[in-house]
Amino acid sequence: MNIIYTMLNNMKYSEKNLLAFSGGIDSSALFYLLVENNIPFDIAIVDYQQREQSKQEIAYANSLAMKYNKQCHIKEFPKDLSFSEKNAREFRYDFFDSLVESYNYETLFTAHQLNDQLEWFLMQLTRGAGLKELLGMQEISYRKNYKLHKPLLKHSKESLLEYLKKNEYQYFEDNSNKDEKYRRNFFRHQYSDKLIKEFEEGIKNSFEYLQNDLSSLLPEKEPFYYKELSIYTFNGDLNIAIKMIDSDLKTRGILLTKKTRDEILEKKELVVSHKFSITITKNQIYIAPYIKSTAMEKKFKENCREKKIPKNIRGYLYSLEEFTFSVLEPLLVADKS
Repeated sequence: MNIIYTMLNNMKYSEKNLLAFSGGIDSSALFYLLVENNIPFDIAIVDYQQREQSKQEIAYANSLAMKYNKQCHIKEFPKDLSFSEKNAREFRYDFFDSLVESYNYETLFTAHQLNDQLEWFLMQLTRGAGLKELLGMQEISYRKNYKLHKPLLKHSKESLLEYLKKNEYQYFEDNSNKDEKYRRNFFRHQYSDKLIKEFEEGIKNSFEYLQNDLSSLLPEKEPFYYKELSIYTFNGDLNIAIKMIDSDLKTRGILLTKKTRDEILEKKELVVSHKFSITITKNQIYIAPYIKSTAMEKKFKENCREKKIPKNIRGYLYSLEEFTFSVLEPLLVADKS
């Protein structure tokens, strides 16, 4: 775990960090690594109420929080909501988003590791994907108003298990992870775990090289978020723009079809699914909920024109009672396209 210690020590963290916890091998290992590196954090755990063991996992989370003086946030998955991987993920991240907003957390730690990264890569490969989609698991990315950090991506599940056993740390194993009716489990058991076991170092190195290539091809600047408005800065390459739009809309529950992607690239300004306004300018992308423009005050419209705010974004901003143009000043680069 020396690489983890070095990396965590070299990163700068605030006092407001949150760990997505489950009690499993990965998140238990990350819990103790954060503790050993004196990084402050609280924990968040979802009780999906699908297994009897989940109550033990919740009790374990509470006991760790009490022992190490952490706040433990717990939320139960609604019994009237159909359980699926998609619904579980959306529920989980809605929970995390709400905690960030309520408690002002700045970083969310998740315990995705090397096996998860290869599993994702293979799943995307079989669906048809570009480089950004294949490498969808980034060590650091940004989601709304917080940083998402996955510090275990260079470590296999087996190495994390060895760490837990060596230190006699408790963890739980979820038997549902063996059920191959779930696509991710099928890829895990049939491909990714076997490949990691046989070729761990080569796979680890390949992901590092590919990530470096991706950073060179698609240098990512931190997005700007205000309420439900997203503004991305890019280099004018429309291939990059559509990938950013696709990624943003996925977090809002919208999956773009090829037809819609082509339409966005052709028109540069449109409404998707009657819900979200999108505009691509020379070097920026705007995404916001679609609010039909009503009669706006003259001063507001003049400010929008002066700041080059796209027409289909103005309705949303006008609907926000507390909005002032000053919040956008750092992002509003003049666009003459």
